[in-house]
Amino acid sequence: MIRVLIADDQALVRTGFHLILDLEPDMEVVGEAADGVQCVDLVRRYDPDVVLMDVRMPVLDGIEATRILSREQRRA
Repeated sequence: MIRVLIADDQALVRTGFHLILDLEPDMEVVGEAADGVQCVDLVRRYDPDVVLMDVRMPVLDGIEATRILSREQRRA
């Protein structure tokens, strides 16, 4: 099972991706985030295999969130 986290500031986009991924028998959406801060928190909590992340989000954009997560992954 591939565990996916969706991060996008638009609820409609998150819902759309969630619906599409739910159709795949080998994928499970483990969480949804509306900004980069939520995304980082949810990645730490759920440890997904894949993060589907928007680049432009409020509070912390996807690029900075990815940098934070990449640094943490290298330390682990």
